[in-house]
Amino acid sequence: MKSILKKITNWQSIFGICLILTSIIIYILHYLIFHDMHHILIYSVHDLAFVPIEVLLVTLILHKMLNTREHKEKLYKLNMVIGAFFSEVGTELINHISGFDPFKENLRKRAVLNNTWTEKEFRNTVTYLKNHEFKIEISKKDIIQLRNIMEKKRTFLLDLLANPNLLEHDEFTDLLWAVFHLAEELMLRKKLGSSTEEDLEHLSGDIKRVYCLLVKEWLTYMKHLKQVYPYLFSLAVRTNPFDPNAKVEL
Repeated sequence: MKSILKKITNWQSIFGICLILTSIIIYILHYLIFHDMHHILIYSVHDLAFVPIEVLLVTLILHKMLNTREHKEKLYKLNMVIGAFFSEVGTELINHISGFDPFKENLRKRAVLNNTWTEKEFRNTVTYLKNHEFKIEISKKDIIQLRNIMEKKRTFLLDLLANPNLLEHDEFTDLLWAVFHLAEELMLRKKLGSSTEEDLEHLSGDIKRVYCLLVKEWLTYMKHLKQVYPYLFSLAVRTNPFDPNAKVEL
C-alpha cells in the first residue's frame, strides 16, 4: 500500500514539474518572438490575481456541488440496500418480533400508514417512537422459532454487512449489526429449549434492541418511499406488518 501511494505521489510531482517547465518554455518563446517583457509581466500578474477566485470557484462551489451529487447517488444506492433488507428480512422480523410486544396495540395505532400521510404525520410518529416503551416478553418456544428465521437469513445479512454504501448511514448500520448480533446469539446456543430465565432475559434485551431500531428505521424508509417512490409506498402500505387488515390485493 505504501509503495502504491509513493508511486502516486511521484507521478503527481513529476506531472507538476512538467507543467511548470512547459509554462516557463512558453514564456521564453513568447519573449524570443515578441521581445516584450512588459506584456508578459502584465498578463502574469493578471493570471496570478485570478488564482484566488479560481480556487474559490473550484474548491468551495464546484467541489461542494460534486460532493452533494455524489452524496445523493450514494443515498440512492443505500436506500436500494435498505429496501432489499426490508423485503428480505426486515418486514418479516417486525411481523414476528411484534408478537412478543405486550404494547403492540399502542404502536399499531400509530404505525398503520396510508397513502394520505403527510410530513407532519411522519414527524409526529417519530416523536411518539422516541417516547414509546419498547418491551419484549418471550418464551423458549418463541426464540426457537426466531432462530429458525434468522438462520435462513444469515448469508443475506453477511452480504449486506460487506456493502460499502452502509458507511453513509450510521443508523441502518447499527440496525444491521444488532440484527446480526441477535442471529449469532441464537445460533450459537445449542439448547435453546432449555434456556434459563437469565438467558431468556438476556435474549429479550437483544431482541428489544433490534425491535426498537427496526421500527424506527422502517418508518424512515417508509417516509423515503412516500416522497420518492409512491408506487413502492403503496405496496408497503398493503404489506404493513403492523396492520392486521393489510393485504396486497386492492
